[in-house]
Amino acid sequence: MIIYGVAILAICTLIGQFAGNILGVVLGVQANVGGVGFAMILLLVATDYLQRAKKMPAMSTQGITFWTAMYIPVVVAMAAQQNVVAALKGGPAAILAGVLAVAVSFVLIPVVDRIGKARFIAAEHLADKNEQEST
Repeated sequence: MIIYGVAILAICTLIGQFAGNILGVVLGVQANVGGVGFAMILLLVATDYLQRAKKMPAMSTQGITFWTAMYIPVVVAMAAQQNVVAALKGGPAAILAGVLAVAVSFVLIPVVDRIGKARFIAAEHLADKNEQEST
């Protein structure tokens, strides 16, 4: 059902906001630091796991897709504005945390891309091997 996808999104959002608030406290900033990012990463990991385990019905995926298209871009825009204001008021530690998060993200893009390509190639190779064995 679509509602299960929305429930997964809501749970990820709540956990992400909690993690962002905890990170803000640890850094000494009176703001949520990266909560939306944590929520999005958690959503990606959770949905990938559920899809691989064949526990995610197509309707649930539609619920996640709908709210991703509608909700997350708005929240990201609002959070980005809030985080910039908080970072400027919070001083060098908050600005450094933001810069490091962006730098780590840029570094990890090729790594994630390689992992995705390796899985695709392995799946393609396995399909070819199974096809050859069946003939």
